[in-house]
This record gives sequence, structure tokens and C-alpha cells, in this order.
Amino acid sequence: MGYLNNSVVTVDAILTDVGRQLLSQNNGSFRITQFALADDEIDYTLYNPNHPSGSAFYGEAIDNMPLLEAFPQASQIMKYKLTTLPRGTARIPILAIPSNVGLKQGQSQVITPQTLNYTGGNTFEASGYTFTISDVRLFSTFEGVGINTPTATNLNTTTTLGTSVSKTVIGTSLNLRATTVNTLFSTQNTLQATLTIEGRDSGARSIIPISVTKVS
Repeated sequence: MGYLNNSVVTVDAILTDVGRQLLSQNNGSFRITQFALADDEIDYTLYNPNHPSGSAFYGEAIDNMPLLEAFPQASQIMKYKLTTLPRGTARIPILAIPSNVGLKQGQSQVITPQTLNYTGGNTFEASGYTFTISDVRLFSTFEGVGINTPTATNLNTTTTLGTSVSKTVIGTSLNLRATTVNTLFSTQNTLQATLTIEGRDSGARSIIPISVTKVS
């Protein structure tokens, strides 16, 4: 969804790529059961309690910011979703994950996030996590495990044709195995990518760098 302008409350609602795929199957699998709100466009540092015109103008700069028009690539829009947390929550949920991941060619690793400050303690989220890699070519295995919903299964079984493309999977854990294809490296010894992890219940989100090193 997206507001089209700042003067009229108009909502532009479109389907995500996954929603379009389910709709095209025409088998009853397409049902809208959830929606999300986000504030990607908002820079809260522009709130100015020292505005010379008084309190009515503290948020003037924020109110006048341009707003994004909706587009279907879920990994590029609504990155900062608004969440509803239990009453009395004193801390924002955060993810406990490695600060970075460095792999050699052919090396494997499992990433199992935990969500801190959520529902009273350290926990795994029932709906799991979304894992988005910026360039899936770096991995011969990029697989989410632990969640068996139709959406998760569809994402986890989607393959790439070898082009530079991001990929998103869903699971409670992520299985990684670095590529053994030498031609990807060209004259470089190390390839870089970023991994975005988001809690599907809490909305907690982190981005970590990933490197794959060529083995001589």
C-alpha cells in the first residue's frame, strides 16, 4: 500500500509478487488474511521541538516529506514495518545473530536467529524469519528450514538462473553453502553480499555483511 500524496488520504493497494503468483494459480490459494503498515519514508530526526513557530510546527518537515508509491518488490519496500507489541513492552525487539559471516568456497553454515526483548525473554518466533540475500549466486545452498506454510515452501523451492539476483526464503533457520564456481570471482579473491533478516512476528530487522573467499 502507499499514500499517493500529502493532501488527500488516498491509498494505492497492490499485490506483492507472491500475491500475484497465488492469484494466477486460480485454485483458491489466494486469500488476503493480513496487511502491514510501514514508515519507510519518515526521517524522525527532522522532528524539531525548537521550531520558532511553536509546537504546531514541530513535525512540519516530516509532514512535507515525499511519500513512496507502492510497488510489488517486497524485499525493497516496507522495510520498516510498524508493529503491535504487548502492552507494557519497555524494549524494542532485536535479533541475536552473527555480526558478519565469512565463508570459504564450499563451506557451510547454519544461521538460527533469536529475538531478544520479545514476549518476556529470548525466543524463536512462531512464524519464523525472512532471510534475503542480495546476490544468491554466491551460494550453492540458500535454504530456509523449519516453516512449512505454502508461502515458505514456494519461496524456499524457487531457484535462480545464475544471474545477479536477490532471493528471499522463510524459516526458523537458514542453511548456507558457499559456491564452488570459480568463474564468479574473475580476478577477485573475495565476493561480498548482504543478508537481511526480519522477524515475521516482531518486525525486528538486521542486515549483516557476508563474504565468500576463493580457495586456491
